[in-house]
Amino acid sequence: MPSRHGYGQDSGGAAGLTENSSSFKASFDPLAYHAPVLPEEVIHYLQPAPGKIFLDCTLGGGGHSELLLAAGAEVIALDQDAEALAHARQRLQQYGPRFRAFQSNFRHFPTVLEEAGITAVDGILADLGVSSHQLDDAPRGFSFIREGPLDMRMNRDAGQTAADLVNHAEPGELVRILREYGEEHNAKRIVRAIVDRREQRPFETTLDLAQVIELVIPRRGKKTHPATLTFQALRLAVNEEMTVLDEFLAQAPQWVKPGGRIALISFHSGEDRPVKQAFARYSTEWLDRPEWPEPRRNPDFCMRLLSRKPIEATEAELKRNPRSRSAKLRVAERLPTSA
Repeated sequence: MPSRHGYGQDSGGAAGLTENSSSFKASFDPLAYHAPVLPEEVIHYLQPAPGKIFLDCTLGGGGHSELLLAAGAEVIALDQDAEALAHARQRLQQYGPRFRAFQSNFRHFPTVLEEAGITAVDGILADLGVSSHQLDDAPRGFSFIREGPLDMRMNRDAGQTAADLVNHAEPGELVRILREYGEEHNAKRIVRAIVDRREQRPFETTLDLAQVIELVIPRRGKKTHPATLTFQALRLAVNEEMTVLDEFLAQAPQWVKPGGRIALISFHSGEDRPVKQAFARYSTEWLDRPEWPEPRRNPDFCMRLLSRKPIEATEAELKRNPRSRSAKLRVAERLPTSA
């Protein structure tokens, strides 16, 4: 996956935000941040220009924000990862006051905008999920091929870790998480193996868990590692990603100016489905039911879709940035208030 950051527990306070905090160490490697996905498509659909204001909900390494800033726009950016913020602030300092970055979970974006004195923006961008930097940084605990503590928190100052979940959650809850968030068909088998192992000794590292899963679900020539879906499911649960996405989708349209756009990039069906459903709800003008005498106007109607199908990476981008292979971009435009 490309350089992006997702969402989860906040860092405290009403919005868990700080704009110019220096209370953390910038222990990142700038080279670890990869190119943003779908850069041309993001620019094409968001149409940045001088005088426009954009909200980047998932700052990450700052790649998408830089595209918007380079076109002359102003950017308010959010990320709950202190390392990502430090890197992006350094990378984008040349843009001066046109770039403002806050440490916050993007579920709190309305509070951030209010405190920044902004009532509406010309566009919102969210690049969902875990970032390349987080995946590649073993101590963050996201990778099943690099040994590190079983953590998976996007904000390392808040919330339970994946180890807490794996070692203490009820078996039934673990099965639900693997099925709901990972669509893992072998959930029961994997959870039985997890419970058997944790009764002997607790899970501490990513490879502890990955190796147990691989014993239960052998590779047998498969390209995908058998721990892939389990790690995805645990990450989503630890960071409450689906709950946060639902909260964001419920609030986003009212913060976009008429003619402004919301662009969301997802990387798996669990993320794409609620985005597709929300955009469909906001872009459907009339509702009809068999029991109704006539169609009724949808009270949520406020947007129009700019593409019926998700936009995906071109062959040229796939060659340039293989991590864009599963990226799906959906874009909707805010209608005039009289629509």
